[in-house]
Amino acid sequence: MTQPTPIPALIVSGFLGAGKTTLVQHLLEQAQAEGVRLAIVSNEFGDTGIDRALMDAGEEGFVELDGGCVCCRLSDALSETLEALLTQVKPDRLVLETSGVALPGEIVIQFWRPPLSELISDEVVAVVVDAERLAETEELDETSLTQLEAADLVVLNKRDLVDESTASDCAARLDELTAGQPVLEATYGRLEASALFPPDPEELRKRRRDASATIGAHSHEHFNTEELSFPGVVDPDAVLAKVAEQQAVRAKGFVRTAAGVQVVQGVGRRIEITTPKTPIPEDLVGRVVIIRRE
Repeated sequence: MTQPTPIPALIVSGFLGAGKTTLVQHLLEQAQAEGVRLAIVSNEFGDTGIDRALMDAGEEGFVELDGGCVCCRLSDALSETLEALLTQVKPDRLVLETSGVALPGEIVIQFWRPPLSELISDEVVAVVVDAERLAETEELDETSLTQLEAADLVVLNKRDLVDESTASDCAARLDELTAGQPVLEATYGRLEASALFPPDPEELRKRRRDASATIGAHSHEHFNTEELSFPGVVDPDAVLAKVAEQQAVRAKGFVRTAAGVQVVQGVGRRIEITTPKTPIPEDLVGRVVIIRRE
């Protein structure tokens, strides 16, 4: 088999509910419009396939690694999955969306070793940050801080939820936390792909690769998941009230209302019900996943 031409890769990280899937969806839509073959690998926290349902990715070039963190328990599966995807599907670009509790600094090491180092020309770590949450949080949790330490660039997402002064304060704070990495502002993850796959004419990112680097011992904050059931046609207000009672870090799923199937999305105290962009499989309707810190 002929060795495929190496392609650029984007590792999309960020805490639960920051807007990673929305950003990836936007990149997918751009790629489809431009005729770019975009492969997506998603590591979802939980086993319901919700993120896949939110993206019309097609059968080819989309893989989910459910039930764990790609930087530890699923690390071998990740490398094998990417190698098979890149050699068999031969996409033009790769996007790896990590779970909200994954540490991208540990994941990127796998891109530095064969065979991935021979299949990936350049990798960029983009960390997505919820502007509203950042503005309201005096001290970030360990997971968020560790994610930001690995960022090549930061996407300050949900920019529409904060004013100019607050956005400026957030950007300055991120500049300090990342030692000056670029900060891109976005609403609903709308950014041009060219901004997230930036050129590297001096090959600085490629030169940082160290094939001998090892994944050091690390720990994660502990989270657990619970699934709420909403059978039949439900009242949206009742759903919002029930989800709010859970005091979850993150909530996501689908319910059926008088208006049809709706998406339930919750980040902290902000919980919304919206219309999905794509048809939702029946086996997912009536199920909302709740993620809490232990």
